[in-house]
Amino acid sequence: MATTTESLQAGTATAPHLKRVLGLWDLIYYGVILTSPIAAVPLFGEAQVLSHGHAAATMLLAMVAMSVTAVSFGRMATVYPSSGSVYTYISKGMNPHVGFVVGWAMFLEYLFQPIQNALYAVLAIQRMVPKVPFAVLAALAVGLITYMTVQGIKFTARTNEVLLSFMCLVTGIFLVEAFRFVILHHHISGLVSLQPIYDPHTFQLRAVASGTSLAALVFIGFDGVSILAEEVKNPRRNVLLASVLVCIFTGLFSGFQVYMAQRVWPDYTTLANPETAFMDVARAASGPWLFTAYGIMLLVSSIACGLAGHVGAARLLYSMGRDDVLPKKIFGHISAKKGNPIYNVWIVGVLAYIGVVTIPWELAAEMVTFGALIAFMGVNLVALLHFSFGPEARGKRNFFVDAIVPGFGFVFCFGLLFSLQNWTKWAGVIWLVAGMVYAAYKTKGFTLRPKLFDFSET
Repeated sequence: MATTTESLQAGTATAPHLKRVLGLWDLIYYGVILTSPIAAVPLFGEAQVLSHGHAAATMLLAMVAMSVTAVSFGRMATVYPSSGSVYTYISKGMNPHVGFVVGWAMFLEYLFQPIQNALYAVLAIQRMVPKVPFAVLAALAVGLITYMTVQGIKFTARTNEVLLSFMCLVTGIFLVEAFRFVILHHHISGLVSLQPIYDPHTFQLRAVASGTSLAALVFIGFDGVSILAEEVKNPRRNVLLASVLVCIFTGLFSGFQVYMAQRVWPDYTTLANPETAFMDVARAASGPWLFTAYGIMLLVSSIACGLAGHVGAARLLYSMGRDDVLPKKIFGHISAKKGNPIYNVWIVGVLAYIGVVTIPWELAAEMVTFGALIAFMGVNLVALLHFSFGPEARGKRNFFVDAIVPGFGFVFCFGLLFSLQNWTKWAGVIWLVAGMVYAAYKTKGFTLRPKLFDFSET
């Protein structure tokens, strides 16, 4: 008996568990990879057109909104340190029915990510081989991503490292060539200009707000640092600080890329292909070889992100089917041969193809932003309620940190949501109403606790 007891104690002592080994810079590096160093590149042309030539300003304004939201996110991560989802914070911190509706909005974000990425991959290919019909390119791109997902193929960490290195190399070359171009054509004084930030000839507040709403897409992913909360040294400090610093770095670095692109190509009215405008800027700065390099980089990056988004959407559908949020027979099916929810993979593939051939990239990107902004509004609101009005806050309230910061974040994100194009807002509202109706049906008029989404599957 003594031996057995000793063995159990030894087994308990050596049981595997997460260790707090990650420092602040580990979190920052991880967050920067999630947001991507070239996140602003696909958005440049559309942000220029929407903001009437103030793309750099939209990046900086979006950085403010996301940095404030990062404070709320980091603080909530200390309340629920084992969970990394805004959706979880709202379900536990406010109300599970409200959480269901926010999760429904996030579900829209997940479904549109494969469409957005596949569509951009098609646009990048089309710029390099313009004679191939768009529908054929769409079938090839979506078909490739879907086939890879069915097979269970995943990009390894090594592949991601190579891709990240390629992105940084091409971006570094562009910045050097952009410097050379500006100095050659406008002398060294041309490097400093307020025009990308504020041009009195074209400035319109509504236009800049619309561009800022789209620019918020650059920052999606910063919240992923909280996933590592259980493995971080001093998580109460480092998760919050890393979230904010990732937003600031992303905003400044993206803003700098966009600023230099605007100095190379200042007239937004002459952008013939706004969706892939950065490729044209690269060609103007350094010739056709950099145009091709950006095309390849954007293509590979879009396919990689499209694969990740496809997997995430299919797995989220599976978790909803398994938990009977959606019909279990279809959405909860797992292929015995592939070990994948292949019905969901094909469903996402069909929806992605329909979306690619029918929806402009700008609107697909805005639908992703719609879901993200709903979630960000939610985390600011739940932070405000928890730290200003929760029972734990009595006698410890700091009006600025506990009320002003999350309140400002909520209002700013709501302003960005309101500034989305009308088509996007109506589509988003219809989606939310459908979610509320569905939630009412599943919970018998909100009298039962709803079945919750499992975002850990994605």
